[in-house]
Amino acid sequence: MNDKQGARILVVDDHVEMARLLADQLGEAGYLVDRATGGKEALRKVHSEVPDLVITDLRMADVDGFDVLEGVREVDPETPVIVMTAFGAIETAIEAIKRGAFHYLTKPFQLSEVLVFVERALADRKVRNANEVLRRAVEQSGAGSLIGSSAAMHALREMIMKVAPSPAPVLITGESGTGKELVARSLHAGSGRRDQPFVAVNCTALPESLLESELFGHTRGAFSGATAPRRGLFSQADGGTLFLDEIGDMPAALQAKLLRVLQDGEVRAVGSDTVRRVDVRSVAATNQEIEKRVAAGRFRSDLFFRLNVVSVAVPPLRERRCDIPELVECFIRRARDRNPGAKARHMSAEAIERLAAHTWPGNVRELENLVERVVILATDEEIGVDALDRYAPRLTAGPSPLELAQEGLVPLRELEAMYIAWVVARFGGNKTRAAEVLGIDVSTIHRRERERSGAR
Repeated sequence: MNDKQGARILVVDDHVEMARLLADQLGEAGYLVDRATGGKEALRKVHSEVPDLVITDLRMADVDGFDVLEGVREVDPETPVIVMTAFGAIETAIEAIKRGAFHYLTKPFQLSEVLVFVERALADRKVRNANEVLRRAVEQSGAGSLIGSSAAMHALREMIMKVAPSPAPVLITGESGTGKELVARSLHAGSGRRDQPFVAVNCTALPESLLESELFGHTRGAFSGATAPRRGLFSQADGGTLFLDEIGDMPAALQAKLLRVLQDGEVRAVGSDTVRRVDVRSVAATNQEIEKRVAAGRFRSDLFFRLNVVSVAVPPLRERRCDIPELVECFIRRARDRNPGAKARHMSAEAIERLAAHTWPGNVRELENLVERVVILATDEEIGVDALDRYAPRLTAGPSPLELAQEGLVPLRELEAMYIAWVVARFGGNKTRAAEVLGIDVSTIHRRERERSGAR
């Protein structure tokens, strides 16, 4: 959370006046504060909606502070708990620390002392949440997707560098498997939010009712099966970036709710009356021609304009086949790391040429999966054409430039550029060999690539 107004604190003390006084003081300091006059009530509130911080007395008549601490940690281990104890009961407070409490306060205490530890606890929670999200991001990242020396990849990286520092929403377009999520992660890594959470959700992976809960959170009992409260992804991404993958398939009813959150910066969990302010940069992605869905009335135009402040297009692999040798080298290395017993170490030039001629409907993801399969199954250090024939027999060459031209008249300069790109692909991305066959200088190939990239 970026401001005190976003942080919700539960104060627990069976001395009603003490609970009220501390709650009032924290409220005046800018926090959203709820009170519980005993451990039993506290646990009921926590099970209904998890606060960001719990401050609880240790000695209480019905359910003591140790029970509250244990109950909070069962619901959400990341929620910090500060315990309050009377002077002379330090050993008890230390025992609470051993059981997972963030810190303890000895009564009587000053408000300034409370505020210091409240701020530290909330900051600690945010850092641990961010680290966990970043850890998952590293594990799930397909880092090879942005590898490549082609003009198209240079242009993509330059666009990311320009857009990343801005808080503006970004819409990433591109076919499945091109690496749209990695582009989103790169935008986050290059922004001022890089130390805050990056949270991703696939809008097609869940039915509408569950997607709403996933995005905005829910309280206990909000619907059938909601046996425990849940933080929504907007709350988890507070201060960072929320990546909405396959946004074009989001149900119409949720489109309206998403638009309100993006406009107002306020989230209301399903079943809750509490509004929570969030500061989230939205990055969305789609593999569809979303403008056509807008024109057909299947996607809200106002949401489209809100998401599409900046558009970033990710090129398909067939338009950057000269990057295949670099990608193959990277994927072999990663496959060997995951499969230490594999014999394969590199791929022959002829095999790479065979890969470069493939149409790659599944793009970079298809290439990575194919390389890993061949690395696992190959029996020699060098992966040759015979290994591809055995373990990847469905590779298909794309149409030649002349075959493409037969589909319709093509300007001579465009046909020339298509032919140059096709020859480069036939030589596995080796521009020097392609230039020799074509009888031109390598610089001409680079210039034609830049022209084609610019035309797109």
